[in-house]
Amino acid sequence: MRDETLAEDVRNELDWDPKVDPAHISVIVEDGAVTLSGFTSSYAERWAAVSAAERVYGVQAVADEIEVRLPDTDAKGDSAISEALQRSFDNHVELPMSVQAVVRDGVVTLTGEVGWRYQRSEAERLARHTRGVKDVVNRIDLKPKATAVDVEQRVGAALRRSADLDARAIWATVDDGTVHLHGHVHSFHEKEAAEDAAFAAPGVSAVDNQITISP
Repeated sequence: MRDETLAEDVRNELDWDPKVDPAHISVIVEDGAVTLSGFTSSYAERWAAVSAAERVYGVQAVADEIEVRLPDTDAKGDSAISEALQRSFDNHVELPMSVQAVVRDGVVTLTGEVGWRYQRSEAERLARHTRGVKDVVNRIDLKPKATAVDVEQRVGAALRRSADLDARAIWATVDDGTVHLHGHVHSFHEKEAAEDAAFAAPGVSAVDNQITISP
């Protein structure tokens, strides 16, 4: 696919997504790699723009250079952001008490330790949708407990169950809780789906996604 065609597809996807205002977002494509620049009015919108670009068929990678420019009505002090985020954490019983957030100049840094990836993702989602947040740095450690053989079997089963994947073209190896994914898929979305499936298996602490994209 030509870069010009791919860039147009990405722009159309941004325009299609109701969570994104594409008026201030620039799209540049080189050899299948997309660079997004410009600005959005919230971190949640910036995240939605990147996700939209990743969904487009033919995209090999996405570089996020978007700046968050908060409207005056959404600007909050660090203390207010921290208090709002802590209330969100307290209301989600699936998050352990070890998860903490430090806010500085609107940038949230998440720390702590969890046993499941969905807990790590949920903490980031809550931070992403907190008013006044400009960026999120997720440093929460994922430390599940399971044997390598058990993890490999569960990852293989998860890949086979995924409706988004042809598991025959993907295989996984496990080393000390890290899953190494190999093979090929047809889109960036499928590559991410394989990573999500691997992370969903108990005992996975990290995923080294070496799957290649062959549109």
